[in-house]
Amino acid sequence: MNNVQPILYSFRRCPYAMRARMGMGMINAGIVYEHREIILRDKPTHMLKVSPKGTVPVLSLPNGRVIDESLDIMLWALEQNDQHRWLDGARIDMFNLIERNDTIFKTLLDRYKYPNRYPDEDCTNARDDTAQILFDLDQRIKVNGALSGEQTTIADIAIFPFIRQFAHVDRDWFYAQPYPHLHKWLAKHLESALFTTAMEKHKIWAEDTPA
Repeated sequence: MNNVQPILYSFRRCPYAMRARMGMGMINAGIVYEHREIILRDKPTHMLKVSPKGTVPVLSLPNGRVIDESLDIMLWALEQNDQHRWLDGARIDMFNLIERNDTIFKTLLDRYKYPNRYPDEDCTNARDDTAQILFDLDQRIKVNGALSGEQTTIADIAIFPFIRQFAHVDRDWFYAQPYPHLHKWLAKHLESALFTTAMEKHKIWAEDTPA
């Protein structure tokens, strides 16, 4: 049975889900969809049926297509309406930045924030090992105003939730570091209407609950 409108399974604090919600948000793509907030330890049957890997976000479309990668959800949304032109600019550069974030930076972030999850690894230097990446982001913003050019692009939106998460591990330490342009960039996105809308709280969705 097909959905009447797209269904997005999400978890509010997940950075992958954050960027998917920002891509789908009314302020940019303007897509009407059903938001289903879940608890990761109690995943809905329908979500696991359409995406057995069991991670968020998951977008289930009316035509039966399922998209369960956050960047692919963003791209699908922007294909429908990219009114702020997030895909304009140097695409190779944008996606190289996102790939570095999702691989190298995310690996270091996890070991910095959750060292107990990696008992067989030495996570002592994980925070310090992010310095080169953070410096590069800071300099990009200094020169261009955003991560990949003068205007906000998909790179800024896709990377922002992970810098937010990194900063919140130890705010005093982060804001004491010599990354003034990155600090201002983060503050701008934290205060944006797009992020505020994406972070609205929803009740936990239960099976058979009406949309």
